Order: sequence, then C-alpha cells, then structure tokens
Amino acid sequence: MTTATEMFRRARDFLLEHREDYATAYEGFRWPRPEHFNWALDWFDEIAEGNDRTALHIVEEDGTETRLSFAELSERSNRVARWLRERGVAAEDRVLVMLGNQAELWETALAAMKLRAVVIPATPLLGPADLADRVERGRVKHVVVRAEDTAKFADVPGAYTRISVGGLPREGWEPYEDAYAVPADFVPDGPTLADDPLMLYFTSGTTARPKLVEHTHTSYPVGHLATMYWIGLKPGDVHLNISSPGWAKHAWSNLFAPWNAEATVFVFNYTRFDAARLMAEMDRAGVTTFCAPPTVWRMLIQADLGQLRTPPREIVAAGEPLNPEVIEQVRRAWGVAVRDGFGQTETAVQVSNSPGQQLKTGSMGRPSPGFRVELLDPVSGAPGATEGEIALDLAARPVGLMTGYHGDPDRTAEAMAGGYYRTGDIATRDAEGYLTYIGRSDDVFKASDYKVSPFELESALLEHEAVAEAAVVPAPDELRLAVPKAYVVLAEGWQPGPDTAKVIFEHSRDVLAPYKRIRRLEFGALPKTVSGKIRRIELREATAAGSECEYREEDFR
Repeated sequence: MTTATEMFRRARDFLLEHREDYATAYEGFRWPRPEHFNWALDWFDEIAEGNDRTALHIVEEDGTETRLSFAELSERSNRVARWLRERGVAAEDRVLVMLGNQAELWETALAAMKLRAVVIPATPLLGPADLADRVERGRVKHVVVRAEDTAKFADVPGAYTRISVGGLPREGWEPYEDAYAVPADFVPDGPTLADDPLMLYFTSGTTARPKLVEHTHTSYPVGHLATMYWIGLKPGDVHLNISSPGWAKHAWSNLFAPWNAEATVFVFNYTRFDAARLMAEMDRAGVTTFCAPPTVWRMLIQADLGQLRTPPREIVAAGEPLNPEVIEQVRRAWGVAVRDGFGQTETAVQVSNSPGQQLKTGSMGRPSPGFRVELLDPVSGAPGATEGEIALDLAARPVGLMTGYHGDPDRTAEAMAGGYYRTGDIATRDAEGYLTYIGRSDDVFKASDYKVSPFELESALLEHEAVAEAAVVPAPDELRLAVPKAYVVLAEGWQPGPDTAKVIFEHSRDVLAPYKRIRRLEFGALPKTVSGKIRRIELREATAAGSECEYREEDFR
C-alpha cells in the first residue's frame, strides 16, 4: 500500500466513522494532499485485490445482466490499458469516450487513468457538430465510441485513433474487444502527479457555448469523498444513480463516490422511463442508496411509490433544486427524506443535507466537509452576506475544485476573482448556517421592484396536482417592468386550455404573495440541454418575442 493510499484511506475512514455526525466531520476533516496519486492504481486496484464482491451490476431492459467483481474490473482495465497503449495512447493524450451505461465505459475510465491519459466524457446523444467542437477544442487524439455511433464521426475532421465498441468491425475502426486477448499484467509508464490533468468536461451550456472544465487526478477522485459523505455511502452498499454517461454527475455517483466507499454500482439500463419497472429492479437488486435528478423524482411521484417494497436507506437529489412538495410525497410513501445537494461540473458537492443533519424545508443544507462556503454581497462583493453569490474561499482551496476553464484564462480569472471561486448561483444563509437556493444570478429578476426567485415560484406551482413540471421567466410588462410567466408541463389527465389555466392562476393567487403571482401562462414541453437541464435562455427569448398561446391572469378575473 502506497503512502498516498494510506492518506486517502484515513480521510475516507474519518468520514465513514462520522457519517451521521456533521459537526465532527466538518470540523475534523482534512483533505489528503499527496504529491503523487492515481486513483485507479493507488485506490481501486488496492481494494480490488482478491476482492470478489460485485463492483458493477448492470441490468438491461430485456433482463440480461452484467456483473463484474472488483477483481475482475481491475484485471479487465489492465488489459484495456495495455491494449490502448499499443494503439498509441500515452500520458496526457486526450481520449474522447462516448459510451452508454455498459461495462466498457468503466473499464475504459480505469484504463485511461492508469495510462495517465485525459478523458473527455461525451454523451451518445451528441451529434456531429457537437463532436467536431469537442474534438477540435479538446485536441482529441483518440475516440472510444459505440459501434452504432461511429457514423457520426464521418464528417468530424481530425487525425485521431478510432476505437469501436460492440457490433461488427467497422472499416477504419479498431475493435475494442481485441483488448481482452492481451495479458492482464500492467506496469505504469511512470508516477502520476496529483495535479496532472485527468478529465476535461464540456458543460451543458444552458446559457452559452459549453465551457471546458479541467479536473485533476485528485480534484474529482479525492474531491468526491465529500459526495460519498453526502450520499451516506458505506462499504457493501448497492448504489443506484440515474444519470447519463458523459455528464459530471455520472462520474460523481456512478464512479468515484460509490467506489470510494467500496460499494456496488448498480445500473438499470432503460430507454424509456418506467417507474414501476425501476422500482421492481431496485427491490430485486437490493438498492440501499439512491440518487436521481429532480426530473426523475417528479416522474416517480406520478406513480404508486408503494410498489417499492424495501425503500433505500439513503435517497438524494442533485442537478437542480428539488421542490419541497416532491420531497414530502416521497417521505409519506417511503418514510425516508430526499436530501438535496448542490454542486457543479466544476466541483464536487459543495453544500448538502448529509445523513443525521436536521432537515429544513427548502434548504439544501450546510457546507460539505472540506468546503468553506461564503455568500458574497451582490454590491460590495464582500463575504459574510445573508443573501448573495455562493462562493468558495480559495485561501482554503478545496481539493474538489477544478483547475480552471481549459484554454480560457480570462474566464478562469473571472471565476476566481478576489480570492473566491464564484459559482454564479444565489442563496440565503440562516443563523444556523443552512443555505437555501434562490437561483442562478442571471435567472433571478425583478417584478414591481421586488426580487423574484423562479425556483420559489416553480415550487409553488408544483404543489398543484395539474403541474408535472414548470419553469418561470420574466415577461415584459409596461407597468411592472416584468411579471412572472410560467411554462407548464401538465400531469397526466390534464388538458391544456383556458379551464386548466384558470385553475392554475387561482392556485397561484392562493399560495403566492401578490408581487410573486404568476401573471402569464403557457403550456408545452420545456426546452432542455442533453443533460436534462432547462434552457431558460430559450424561454426568455420566446417570452420576449411574444406568443399567441399565452394566457393572462387578468383575463380570468
């Protein structure tokens, strides 16, 4: 066992020991900061030696299953690493990985780490234009792609190695399956510096061109000790995280956090969401910890939650804030509270409701162990505000923070200005240190000179049975400058039209202060990024342009 492994284990075990004692965990936790560290070699291979416990369990829609132990994944990733090295993959080479939830995804991630290559995760939903941007800006030298997606690269220029996974051999593409025939012993080319680059993530681009976020061999692998703590993972758990490959949350909770805890990663690989089938598979697999984005939670509560015979011990949500009404419905059905967490592609989980903490309705919790979170005053920029921009103190720089925006020093300097990493998100802090999310700084708006949080209004709308999803943006108004407009996706059994609009406007008047009330309403699907986040910029643009499908509150008085 290396010194780096011992440092990592001590920090990990400290958080496990104080899993439900937030005060002790927060005050006593110290990030391990080794000079050299390679998570795949110094942690995964260490816990995998002679370990026949299941590390990865994938169930397909047709019922077929893949189960791989820690030892098997260690061996398979060694073979893949040797084979990739023979294909020319070297330290700091950029490897774009575009795979689904399949065993090869985890094998490739471990193999690339062992080679000190830099992984650029990509969702299979990307098209040729997005891929060309990633290959160019990411300076990609190798791609590992599902066979069915190889055609997307026909018009993507670049002298990159092409590796195809599954299906029949493709001309010009190397078959990944050949890797299983090479020997399983692997010797690294050299030591891995802890600050060497490991991952480059393209953000989801809700408001602008995707940023390129750079993480190191510690910022995500070690940083996600905080994520392990938030979820409440412990050795032997079976963890289900619903997330698409290619996005940061997949690495958070389908790779680093569960294997930091020596838990099993469980995946139900569905193409169309089916709440009843999902709960049946959770029961069958014995899922003990469960993470899902708000979109999935909102779909789950439309079903009979009582179908799940054995609810998980720990359930969490991340990606966007989860509305209190959803949390309450799950609590009534399962007897377990959904605990919110807040983080970004740029970080691990910064703020969370961890196990054992008192939960406050609407709050996303308190700063994670290892993170010093400040609220910066919107006028002076000074820390200590009760409402302001969520920021991380760089004087105590957390390990779980990106290096910066790759190839964009100006944007990095802006994000790190004044000794703080600025998230661009607004929150309030109460006397006990609990933070409540208000919204993105560019989403919060004024109506009649009152500050309006879209999230608060969306939460109020979701309390009504007719509303499955909602997004609120400002609509121009001659008298008030702007008024809240809601775009609403209706629950099953409700039809768009004036009768439903009237019901929702009445609900808005009943539960919201006059200056917050919904004054405009439109039904229809919400535009989203491929990662599932609402593209509010499109809604703001559509609202500014006007719509004949809009209902106005004054028409129903």
